[in-house]
Amino acid sequence: MRPKWEQDLIRSEVFHWLARRAETTGRSTYTREELSNFEFHGQKIPLLDQSRGIRNPADFEATLSVMTSADRKGNPYADIDIGDGLIRYAYREGDGGDNVKLRRAAELRVPVVYFEQVKIAGPFYAHFPMYVHDDPGARMVTLAFDDDIRFQIELSGMPAAERAHAERTILARLHQPRFRDIVMTAYESRCTICNLGHLRLLDAAHITPDTDPNSIVHVTNGLAMCKIHHAAYDAKLLGINADFEVKINQDLLEETDGPMLEHGLKDMHGQKLRKLPNEKKYWPDRDRLAERFKAFVG
Repeated sequence: MRPKWEQDLIRSEVFHWLARRAETTGRSTYTREELSNFEFHGQKIPLLDQSRGIRNPADFEATLSVMTSADRKGNPYADIDIGDGLIRYAYREGDGGDNVKLRRAAELRVPVVYFEQVKIAGPFYAHFPMYVHDDPGARMVTLAFDDDIRFQIELSGMPAAERAHAERTILARLHQPRFRDIVMTAYESRCTICNLGHLRLLDAAHITPDTDPNSIVHVTNGLAMCKIHHAAYDAKLLGINADFEVKINQDLLEETDGPMLEHGLKDMHGQKLRKLPNEKKYWPDRDRLAERFKAFVG
């Protein structure tokens, strides 16, 4: 068994590696090959198990990662439910084996990675760091982004509306990596307004904000935008109507400033969106655009 300090160091390095790779590539998806060839100081430490949905290295005291595959055949675990923004993961049949280290992760309060595959043979989304909460009676664990967050919410006695808002915030965090990937894929990593194609300078903007209960994690609720246009959109300095036409705030149009204001924003006024998904079914939802545009003119 590795000493605990070394196990903790490896976990930390895994998180840093996942984050660095996402920042470098602009994607938060990882292939099975990449995850299987992670190295720590020259030693290969696979982050996925080839045959099971849980990665329990022999020299680790607790689980390192949990995975759900799009291909459910032969999966010894019950389905994962993320409808409330958390992940519920059932014990494997029996009392020993993988269950021991999974439950040990809860006891030690050590973070794990949750890898989610949504398409057979497709890449994996990585959610991290997540903490394990054990429910032996239900033979199930719950994974949450923040240690004890769900249980703090439930025990705090906060009003239902505030609790619902907190849960939506957790859900938004869970879905953000996937949302970015589907939007960038649909828009071919180009800003819908100016056609800028530098991925690291692009954001996946929500039309209906992700904190709104009517928001959905779907490409039709998203727009690929460069960071300046995204910021202007959120600040109500830039609007997009249901006809895909860009409008700039009138006060901003009357300002005199440098080339960024003139060419980056003011020149966009009255222009149609320059980049849309190739398939019309992925185009921005016109009703959502109209609703958001009301706030811009309003």
